[in-house]
Amino acid sequence: MQSRCVARSSAGLSAVRSCLLLLFIHMSAPVEARKVRGGRAQTRRVQQQQQQAPAYRERVEGPESFPLDFTAVEGNMNNFMVQIKNLAQSLYPCSAQKLDQDMKLHFLKNVSVTCNDGSPAGYYIKESKGSKRWLLFLEGGWYCFNRQTCDSRYETMRRLMSSAKWPQTRTGTGILSPQPEENPHWWNANMVFIPYCSSDVWSGASPKTDHSDYAFMGSLIIKEVVNELLTKGLDNAKVLLLAGSSAGGTGALLNVDQVAEQLASQGHTGVQVRGLADSGWFLDNKQYKFTDCLDTISCAPTEAIKRGIRYWAGQVPESCRQAHVGEEWNCFFGYKVYPTLKSPVFVVQWLFDEAQLTVDNIHLTGQPVHEGQWRYIQNLGQELRGTLRDVPALFAPACLSHELITRTYWMDIQVKGTSLPRALHCWDRSLQDNLHINSSHGNHSHQKHKTPPMRGCPLHLIDSCPWPHCNPSCPTIRDQLTGQEMSVIQFLKHMGFDVQKMAQQQGMDPRKLLGMLNNGS
Repeated sequence: MQSRCVARSSAGLSAVRSCLLLLFIHMSAPVEARKVRGGRAQTRRVQQQQQQAPAYRERVEGPESFPLDFTAVEGNMNNFMVQIKNLAQSLYPCSAQKLDQDMKLHFLKNVSVTCNDGSPAGYYIKESKGSKRWLLFLEGGWYCFNRQTCDSRYETMRRLMSSAKWPQTRTGTGILSPQPEENPHWWNANMVFIPYCSSDVWSGASPKTDHSDYAFMGSLIIKEVVNELLTKGLDNAKVLLLAGSSAGGTGALLNVDQVAEQLASQGHTGVQVRGLADSGWFLDNKQYKFTDCLDTISCAPTEAIKRGIRYWAGQVPESCRQAHVGEEWNCFFGYKVYPTLKSPVFVVQWLFDEAQLTVDNIHLTGQPVHEGQWRYIQNLGQELRGTLRDVPALFAPACLSHELITRTYWMDIQVKGTSLPRALHCWDRSLQDNLHINSSHGNHSHQKHKTPPMRGCPLHLIDSCPWPHCNPSCPTIRDQLTGQEMSVIQFLKHMGFDVQKMAQQQGMDPRKLLGMLNNGS
């Protein structure tokens, strides 16, 4: 029986290889020859992809092997992949158990590196044997900056300060998903999710002692995770993408150079370290309404970080520290730390970020906003847009939201007709092309700065329309009191949007503007 099963397994593996070959042929065929039969994507995305089909037929050449570009069949990917999986399973009968796609919890072996309460820090991992691409994701979740705010956080959000009740497994979504229909370019990477339990924006390096109630070791947790992953195959990696959302996005900016230096110092110079900062590009701007710094939500970002960096013994990148000696808190703000970084970083940022509005004391709690608030929100979008002008790898939709890369709908959001997964794939390719050019000239440094984009592969994607949710692919808006979906024009009227005044500012006929809004454009 065992030999028969081995034989069947070999045959099954051959069949799976054949399936993948058929898959490659399917994606290489002209788009016009494929029939779209529905799927998870919205109708507008399918239509846009059909119009853009030639751009998706580009292929990568070079020594680094990339996963197949599934973007070409996004429109009917669900149906197509179900058929492939069913075929593979029917040809592989000895696989009695479903392949385990979840990430499994591992506590750090170095027990001196802990969460806030002294419980062991750790990480979740789903290994992908044979892949030389690693994705390390830093979880977000605000911060606390003194004894009072940390005590309150421990009472209300303990899972962000302790590992005591962490589940044994986690299911990856968005860019952490192992499903190619949800994650067309990174589905086959080694996935690592690092839970946030240090409350220090991933910057701290201070242990819990008899004189301190909490440990703040976010920076050290990342170092220890990287050290452990070196024993699991990271030492042979070609690409390490340090990603994060919200506080984790800021953490990626603060730690990407540290990770690159850590690997280089241990002789792993072949690993290309990159950063992906999602919703972590905050502004140290003036609040709409000043309030005393009594809690995390109402405290102005500048004041909270000034207090926090002392409380956490926070670490910042050395190059940024030298640029802001004595005022290292500046390095927690994306537009100030980014120019000092050596590693390439892709920035994902909603132009009207809900967390930024919250710390600026704009609370969208169901009541229509005043004209002053509306102007403040519009100015925030303009100010944020200005700080992102010189970021070459960027995805910035004009939406009111927070976090994107781990959302299941992350493929649906587009800027100028390009989805985020597509933009990240273009960035991958541009960095790879840079590496080949630098190698041919004997320069092996990792290039961060601007390179000419490949045709049909844009990297700098930022909406130019001036108000929240003027991008028709923005996430669904719900009324915060009733929970019901709102149309774009209902939302804008709720926000105090004046059609006559806005049309005048844009030099348009009010009826034309109203028609555009009703059509979601």
